Amino acid sequence: MARFVDADRDTPYLLPPSVSDWLPQDHLARFVVEIVERLDLSELVGQYAGRGSAAHHPSVLVGLLIYGYATGTFSSRKIERATHDSVAFRFIAANTHPDHDTLASFRRRFLPRIEALFVQVLLIAREMNCLKLGTIALDGTKIAANASRHSALSWKHALKIEAQLRQEVKALTARAEAADQTPVGDGLDIPAEIARREQRLLALEAAKAVIEARAQDRFEAEQRVHEEKMARRQALREAGKTPGGKDPRPPEPGPRDGDQVNLTDEDSRIMPRSGGGFDQSYNAQAAVDAATMLVVATHLTQAPNDKQQIAPALQGLADLPQALGTPANLLADTGYFSAANVTACEAAGIEPMIAMGRQGHHPPVFERFAADTAPPDTDDPVIRMAHRLTTRAGRALYGLRKQTVEPVFGIIKQAMGWRRLSMRGLDAASGEWTLVTLAWNVKRLNVLRRA
Repeated sequence: MARFVDADRDTPYLLPPSVSDWLPQDHLARFVVEIVERLDLSELVGQYAGRGSAAHHPSVLVGLLIYGYATGTFSSRKIERATHDSVAFRFIAANTHPDHDTLASFRRRFLPRIEALFVQVLLIAREMNCLKLGTIALDGTKIAANASRHSALSWKHALKIEAQLRQEVKALTARAEAADQTPVGDGLDIPAEIARREQRLLALEAAKAVIEARAQDRFEAEQRVHEEKMARRQALREAGKTPGGKDPRPPEPGPRDGDQVNLTDEDSRIMPRSGGGFDQSYNAQAAVDAATMLVVATHLTQAPNDKQQIAPALQGLADLPQALGTPANLLADTGYFSAANVTACEAAGIEPMIAMGRQGHHPPVFERFAADTAPPDTDDPVIRMAHRLTTRAGRALYGLRKQTVEPVFGIIKQAMGWRRLSMRGLDAASGEWTLVTLAWNVKRLNVLRRA
């Protein structure tokens, strides 16, 4: 006769149950609580005035958000539900149940202060002997914004819709003036229709103002580049040399037909996605320590190109506490290469290893094992870096890039399931990206400490 484990749901507990007894000792939820208890949350606690009903302590809400993002639960409603359904969430919440409004407002209110907690976690990793900055790999990934690309309004379409609305307002006004002689159609409320169109015209004016401001910024940047090119060509002429080709055409001011703004999240931008097509996105940057795969610096940008992201990354690394050490190398793909970026790395005391072009697969065997050539006798940082990339040690070092930063993006998007921002606006989106990488660091640190 078969024997089964008794499943009795009716007999009451002989002793009060403890939530702590229901989790394995090495469970991630326990580690999240340990980390949060070591964080300095005094700045968050000080924001509470002490009036009204008792509030949930920031340590509980921070713990729920970190564990939620680390395990793929990003919605405040799902986190609230999980405090009832999940033993791990119930353990972090200490058997309380913050509602979704509390969680959402806390996340929205304190996202700007997440960066300080991000650095504190790195310091804790240092205290645990799990982190010492050395080789850093930098890369970016496109993250879908909380906005549809179909909500984007182009300059050309805005002008077309504006002309149509003004024409309709004019026609409706004429119909209203002639209402005594010509009957108005059933259900047609002329004042309401005019008000609706005037409201849309106001929204169009605001959208056009954003497009015009962006066009002016672009024109000023293009004008500076044009003036630099013309100055170089003039210097050649003064030296008795003839510049090659025709003089570059000066940039044209004003918006272009394709310039657009998203009506849901105007800070987001249309960006190409891998595999083809375009999405309304942000470009999320992460600097990852090669030895531990911990993210040590982050920023979010509206630029789809990575060329201008070395300077913000270097600044983020420079702002880290001295106790974490100083990075020795910076690895980046060819999208980051420029002479200015190589010079900036050396000026920061970091040896750049930035690919200068696409590298082919399966190089010839004799090329792989060829002896290193002598270092060039030059002060040009680009030439020196190009030589380092051809050496055996340089190739091995640069080879760490793919196995360092790309798995982090892959795990965040696939295992943790975070592929789309919940927050709108550049500042809020930047805060959420920092929260995501903070959750990744805690998740990764839990693995490192067991190893």
